[in-house]
Amino acid sequence: MNPALGWPYWLRLLLAASLGIVAACGLAPLGFWPAALVALILLTPLYLNSETSRRAALLGWVFATGYFAHALNWIIEPFMVDAERHAWMAPFALIFLSGGLALFWALAFGVAKRIGGSPIVQGMLLALTLSLAEFARGYILTGFPWAGIAQVWVDTPFAQLLSLIGPYGLGALTLIATLPLGAAISSDRSPRGLGMPIFVAAGCAVLALAYAANRPSVEYTDHIVRLIQPNAPQHQKWDPEYAPLFFARQLEFTVAEPRPDLIVWPETSVPAWLGSAQPYLSAIGEAAQGTPVFLGIQRADGRQIYNSMIYLNGDGQQAGLYDKHHLAPFGEYVPFGELMARFGIHGMAATTGSGFSAGPGAALMDAGGLGKALPLICYEAVFTQDVLSAPGRADFLLQITNDAWFGPRSGPYQHLAQAQMRAIEQGLPMLRSANTGVSAMIDPLGRITDALALGQAGFIDAELPQSQAATIYSRIGDKPVFFLLLAAWALLWRHTRRFNGQIPIDPT
Repeated sequence: MNPALGWPYWLRLLLAASLGIVAACGLAPLGFWPAALVALILLTPLYLNSETSRRAALLGWVFATGYFAHALNWIIEPFMVDAERHAWMAPFALIFLSGGLALFWALAFGVAKRIGGSPIVQGMLLALTLSLAEFARGYILTGFPWAGIAQVWVDTPFAQLLSLIGPYGLGALTLIATLPLGAAISSDRSPRGLGMPIFVAAGCAVLALAYAANRPSVEYTDHIVRLIQPNAPQHQKWDPEYAPLFFARQLEFTVAEPRPDLIVWPETSVPAWLGSAQPYLSAIGEAAQGTPVFLGIQRADGRQIYNSMIYLNGDGQQAGLYDKHHLAPFGEYVPFGELMARFGIHGMAATTGSGFSAGPGAALMDAGGLGKALPLICYEAVFTQDVLSAPGRADFLLQITNDAWFGPRSGPYQHLAQAQMRAIEQGLPMLRSANTGVSAMIDPLGRITDALALGQAGFIDAELPQSQAATIYSRIGDKPVFFLLLAAWALLWRHTRRFNGQIPIDPT
């Protein structure tokens, strides 16, 4: 029997919001994945007890708003860097971002409820519809897949499924294993009613563990990579009194012995525009003593400005350039920026016009004897489609980032978790240099082999793992999973319509 039967509507909404907050405990830095599973299972009785599709949609919106508000609470941190200008926007950013992302879930709840069916069928329909909604959240309007359901598995064996079905596939399996089970538990405790959902959930777990146990072992190259972490707080990073100190700190780390085979500086680590940065680049080349260096820098091309990464070869000469192409909205650019600038609204990382311009797209950079690097600047590591769009297969992934924007709490750890996911998906090591941390060497199975703690200045010399064979997911991408989910949804919808004689229509 449904335990939520007869409960007041306001109480069901309150419980849904609370369950959303609990579900987010599965994400980094807490990483308590059972909380996410239990929250999804307990959500189902509340959904089944929604009398109309409109009430179901509101319930889904409330749950998702609680989930995203907890998961994305770090979003207030960038507004505190220049509090006098931006602090007033912080609560609005959290509320509107959480509530806006929750609209995808609200639509899924409403659509699934409108189709109807038996409780277990409704649970399965909701799982499939939510999975398709997550695809939409990751792609529509440049996408924002942060806090996807699959992220709760990042430090578990289940994460290895990313190499097979990607983040949307793993998220879908999680929903399929929990929501129908919650429906069965709340509506029919007979063995017949519980049998299929339990079999599906247990089957998913067994197959995932078996797949993880048979993943290839990681081997290592004989190359040592130095990852630099200057720990420059964002409010001091560009301050004329502090910027030279942070630059000198990075030079000190660069010149340290013994010599590595590659050095990586973080995003925007040079306190000058590329066009006038030659004295800085010369100093870096001298400190590197013949070791190639990747580093982040800003550059201008006429009226356009770019967030860029350059490669200095062993002679200290620029031998590669990459411009970030997936920009953070309202951080690096503002839609209708020239108009918004008239009202004093700018991207927080750029204070003129519409902000940074987007580069031409994903590219490979030659890293000399270490092979080809796929550069990712900060936000780009969140998007699996940015990695999939590379023009060829890299030997390693290279992320430079300035997570000082994300504050000292959950944001940097969630960003790191997504970098781990990209490594698993591709079967490639990830080199990650972060201004304030967490800088890390990540192997092709997503394991952190060496790291520098958040908020610590220093460097690590880490051995570079070898790349593995291209994973199934890196070859097929997201389309097969999307169309498989869409086909399953259509078949279940058709089955429900045939069983009921027509598409159920409720009062809304």
